[in-house]
Amino acid sequence: MEPTGKRTALTREKVLRAALDVADRDGIDKLSMRRLGAELGVEAMSLYHYLPNKAALLDGLVELVTSAVRPDNDSPADQWTRRLRNFAVALRAELLRHPGMIPLVATRPARSVAALQAVEDTAAALGRAGIPPLDALHLINSVATLVTGHCLAEASDTPGHPEQSTEDTPDLAAFPVLATAVAAGLGTPQDHQTRFDLALDALLDGLQRGQTSTHMKNRPTTDLT
Repeated sequence: MEPTGKRTALTREKVLRAALDVADRDGIDKLSMRRLGAELGVEAMSLYHYLPNKAALLDGLVELVTSAVRPDNDSPADQWTRRLRNFAVALRAELLRHPGMIPLVATRPARSVAALQAVEDTAAALGRAGIPPLDALHLINSVATLVTGHCLAEASDTPGHPEQSTEDTPDLAAFPVLATAVAAGLGTPQDHQTRFDLALDALLDGLQRGQTSTHMKNRPTTDLT
């Protein structure tokens, strides 16, 4: 039987933090209850007191990362594109802090109360700008999809991925345009930042145009006859 003191030393958050450490270090595919138990110095069975199964563990990890991204409550209510930009920047920063979590966040929807609350708070902030709930969720999803997709490419060396072979790397001399781009900084951290800003600007501009068009279509007309 597990010593009583061992269980009281654990909490759900402590277990999730340890799981996040494993994912960051070794990749999400290496995470198991047995591995997590070893990380915490307890029997794997004791962890089920805090997280009933592997699915709950994965949901908890998504919660841990996404709930750290809080809505922007400082921008004026009508500046909803600024709110979404701040959300995107914060989400990208959080994902790049935990690259092992990027594939999980990209493919696993938010399910826990804390994760859903983060989505609710952001949607509510957009609602104060007059954006209906369904439209708000569409906007949030569009931005989140851009961010996670960009982070997957930016953090191509996420933990747990096998090393890519460089033996078959083509000679860029045969690709002069690519060679010039690489020489100009393609793939550097600054290039990733530039690409992210470019994509985010284009997306937000398109979303703003779409919302303006929808608002104009739905605005009541005045009968002048």
